[in-house]
Amino acid sequence: MGFPKGFREFDIDTTAGTIHGVIGGQGPPLLLLHGFPQTHLMWAAVAAPLASGHTVVATDLRGYGGSSAPSPSVADYSMRGLALDQTEVMTALGFDRFDVAGHDRGARCAYRMAIDHPERVARLAVLDIVPTAEAFDRADHSFALGFWVWSFLAAPAPVPENLILAGADGFIDHVLEVWADPGFEFAEDDRLAYRRQFHDRSRVHAICAQYRCAATIDADLDRIDGPRRPISCPTLVLWSASGALAQWYEPLDIWRRWSTQVEGESMRAGHFLPEEAPDLVSRRFLEFFG
Repeated sequence: MGFPKGFREFDIDTTAGTIHGVIGGQGPPLLLLHGFPQTHLMWAAVAAPLASGHTVVATDLRGYGGSSAPSPSVADYSMRGLALDQTEVMTALGFDRFDVAGHDRGARCAYRMAIDHPERVARLAVLDIVPTAEAFDRADHSFALGFWVWSFLAAPAPVPENLILAGADGFIDHVLEVWADPGFEFAEDDRLAYRRQFHDRSRVHAICAQYRCAATIDADLDRIDGPRRPISCPTLVLWSASGALAQWYEPLDIWRRWSTQVEGESMRAGHFLPEEAPDLVSRRFLEFFG
């Protein structure tokens, strides 16, 4: 599914590489950050209603889609590093202060941005996550089996890279099908785009580097900053009513320890909320972001 008419593509050079994305609409800026295993295309269905009152920016995280994938030996693949990419993009587009919404890995980038750059983020929405350190510190038998991707992708190189490249399409199809609610079908063009990036060794290596950083740098930074630097901007938390968060956690209770202003609810959809329930997500975003 493509973005509505009026959106244009861009490629912006940052300190660590080039970030690809699209921009369209009019009004206050709203940055949308995708999750694993997707690209900015996951936001296409919510872009039109949001663009009626916002300048919508949707990017590919470093390593994904059309963004560059510099070697992890020379680039910081922690969420601190990825958040810096996105703030530099928004500066280049002329936005000093903006709203940000992220799903899955993009949500981890978004809340790190709100912690590290509070002067830049006006409002924050996080979709279907709890903070990284909270997830690791509460890990149990269910987490080990349900979130196996966290351990698999964080395993020492090049083991996960080689296994993924040997069967990329089957791996991505499994993730998309199992994490979505039964009966949901991804647009074939989107599925192909999500698969394609996992045929590129440099991208697979970059994506694994993010998960390796999650288990080390990101979790450690969370443990330091969670109690010391609470998120000060209004924060919206949305999660799947049928997914792991609803079964394992009380998401609002957790996020109220991380942010001074929290609201949110579960939604009738699987993990991929913006694609499975675009009308619900659009309506809730318009209420929250104004």
